[in-house]
Amino acid sequence: MTPAMPVLVLNSPFLPNFSRPQRSPAVTKSGTLYFPLFLAQATALLEADGYDVDLLDAPAAGLDLPAVIARAERQRPVLAVIDTATPSIDADIAAAAALRRVLPGVFTVLVGPHASALPEDVLTSVPGAVCAVARREYDATVLELARVLESGPATDARLAKIEGLSFVDASGAAVHNPDRPYIEDLGALPPVAPVYKRHLDIRRYFNPNAKPPMVTLSTSRGCPFRCSFCLHPQTLTGRKARYRPIEDVLDEVAWCLDNFPGLRTIFFEDDTLTADRTRCKAFCAAIGRRGLRFEWTANSRADLASDLLAAMGRAGCRQVCVGFESADPTALTSMKKGLTAARMERFRADARAAGIKVHGCFIFGFPGDTRESIMATIDFAIKLAPDTAQFYPVMVYPGTEAYAEYAARGHITAETWRDWLTPKGLHNCVVRNETLGPRELVRLCDLARRRFYLRPSFLLRRAVSSLVSPGEMARNVRAGRVFVRHLLRGSQV
Repeated sequence: MTPAMPVLVLNSPFLPNFSRPQRSPAVTKSGTLYFPLFLAQATALLEADGYDVDLLDAPAAGLDLPAVIARAERQRPVLAVIDTATPSIDADIAAAAALRRVLPGVFTVLVGPHASALPEDVLTSVPGAVCAVARREYDATVLELARVLESGPATDARLAKIEGLSFVDASGAAVHNPDRPYIEDLGALPPVAPVYKRHLDIRRYFNPNAKPPMVTLSTSRGCPFRCSFCLHPQTLTGRKARYRPIEDVLDEVAWCLDNFPGLRTIFFEDDTLTADRTRCKAFCAAIGRRGLRFEWTANSRADLASDLLAAMGRAGCRQVCVGFESADPTALTSMKKGLTAARMERFRADARAAGIKVHGCFIFGFPGDTRESIMATIDFAIKLAPDTAQFYPVMVYPGTEAYAEYAARGHITAETWRDWLTPKGLHNCVVRNETLGPRELVRLCDLARRRFYLRPSFLLRRAVSSLVSPGEMARNVRAGRVFVRHLLRGSQV
């Protein structure tokens, strides 16, 4: 029997606790570390086709590049699939180069938002390091590439037939094949939870939205809304929502409950779980019909009807992550949010009535934002009083409308991709607008955090929630031990 072809699927080393898979990759102030959901999905598809896959999440496992290379030398992969992000792209390419130095026959393909947005730069910046880029949603592209490599040499003619692939041809030039259509039948994809069980230690992952230990699943891909800054719909998943069959999702939930002892929360990391409200209501009803009892969190819009929120609460929804972004109409318009402050206030009241906690996100520095409008947004955040809140300067990434807009205006201040992070890996401010520079935007974010989190009413609620719930205690302690230090010190700009 012929041994299965070995494949390395790699979230490569960069900074300790660097959360590459999230929409705004960084070492976070809350200790967040996202599951490598897209890499796990590609792994599931490759394993279902018979490949011998080593899924390696180096930041989560605490592995440096020499340790990764040593492991690859033992496995001797034919194909290495490497995730990318804007701030880490130089390290991502360096990982590919290091693999090619010790294993000259390995075919390196880079995936993820940055490689998808700038495939030619990624292919050519370090000659010989990157063989190809799988653009946008990459599962099927990587699977087809694996089949091509397994069945013969990677000639230009054979690579040219793989939709969604960019590659370096024999002359050294970058070739970009036509885009691959998005996968319409997401039910054809195998579940990721068994991949987590085989390859990852779920205790290493954390999201303040969820009580640990938790796992991340998805019920859909893509988002029909037009927010100009949102990374994944514009670089990976598209602006049309596609859905997994509800019963498949719940089969995977049941599998998680049976196979991860002590699991406290499932985070549905859809672009927007609530994009199709009829389907979301059916999803909640199916949870009840199946008799599944579990807490879950999800990304949501701030415009859900009260009856849907009530249905989500009855189905176990503990918390939603919501982008309020701003109270300023000019900023909301410039980012194409499609919401008003008044609608957000009604949503907040309805969520509270449904017993659903809210994590609110607020962004400063869009075109038209001023110091006065940001101070008004901070007041608005305190008035809304979400259970937790996140304040950050607008982060623009290649491949998004926001990045193109700021670049066209000359409002991007960063000089290198590494500048997207501070030296310690925290989010850096890389933009200015008409009236505010990056340092002032960061200071306003620090001010917003102190005003929001140091309120006596907030501190009292946290203390009470920790006393009445061991899960809340675990979540508060894990998030708080990192966050409080940053809260008190500020960003030191």
